Amino acid sequence: MVKKIRRIATEEAFSIPEIAAELQKVARGPSSSLDKLLVKGIYDALGGTEAGGASGYGRMNFLEGLLDIEGRRLEEMDEFGVDMHLLSLTAPGVQMFDADTATELAALANDRLAEICRRHPTRFCGLASFAPHSPRRAVREMERAMRVLRLNGFILNSHTQGEYLDDPKYWPVLEAAEALDACLYIHPRAASDTLKGPMQDYGMDSAMWGYGVEVGTHVVRMMAAGVFDRFPNLKVCIGHMGEAIPFWIWRITFMNSRAQRIDRAPKTKLTMDEYFRRNFVVTTSGVEDHLALEYTIRKLGIDNVLWAIDYPYQPTGPAVEFMDTAPVSAAERAKLYHQNAERIFHIAPW
Repeated sequence: MVKKIRRIATEEAFSIPEIAAELQKVARGPSSSLDKLLVKGIYDALGGTEAGGASGYGRMNFLEGLLDIEGRRLEEMDEFGVDMHLLSLTAPGVQMFDADTATELAALANDRLAEICRRHPTRFCGLASFAPHSPRRAVREMERAMRVLRLNGFILNSHTQGEYLDDPKYWPVLEAAEALDACLYIHPRAASDTLKGPMQDYGMDSAMWGYGVEVGTHVVRMMAAGVFDRFPNLKVCIGHMGEAIPFWIWRITFMNSRAQRIDRAPKTKLTMDEYFRRNFVVTTSGVEDHLALEYTIRKLGIDNVLWAIDYPYQPTGPAVEFMDTAPVSAAERAKLYHQNAERIFHIAPW
């Protein structure tokens, strides 16, 4: 008899009605953020009337998948043999709101998430959100989420008001994550205003291109700024097979070493390649390509790669088939499917 392998999917989105309602306001407001293209598509028809029916992303009915956590989602998990979702508040999270609203809604989302995890402890675990706009309040919520709610790490949707985590004003957040031994998942959102220009057309604003460019930029800024000299034990997760960084890391490292020699970049203790291998793990979310998986494993090591679906934005069946048929050993498949997730996100093993 073949022993069943545990499948833990590590980038699985959810939301709550209160945040959906606030994002509907953003969709109908004057914001010029590039995120508005996705937000308007998903949330503008919330409630069904004023938008005149679903259009664009709304036709894909992502909102139902985000809100219906214990119904349709569990049925689909059962259908395809997925044991657990690591849930995280979907992009752009609370980061398009003012600091007070963001702080309040992050706490509410974390409370709801913890309740779901308590009701289904073998099916759901979760990453806590926080409002980085107010770092001191963010740290308090991070500590509550880990020590009281017993969540499994943190989710941040890349930039906050066009600012990145290399800015020392956000370092209390990084200090808290390191002290709590909690992995910080940096998830995409649309490019910041200073980066968005050419990405506004042809669907390039989101997962096709802009998301990877945005998170890749964020991560390279953190490494080049020396953030991981200050926080050497900080663990960061990024999705989508590493947002292309594994494929660029040789050139990033070479050019950064040159920039350091001519005083165009800070002197760092380690190379960019060394930081990426030491401080980062990646998930497969949304990249079901065996050649890309093979390269990423060989570049980063099998212990630094985790399986994910990217539900509800990606279908479950093909993601399971991708990993079931990946050209890896049984021991490696176990690491990709669940053992690495258990270690990185402190998920109790079977």
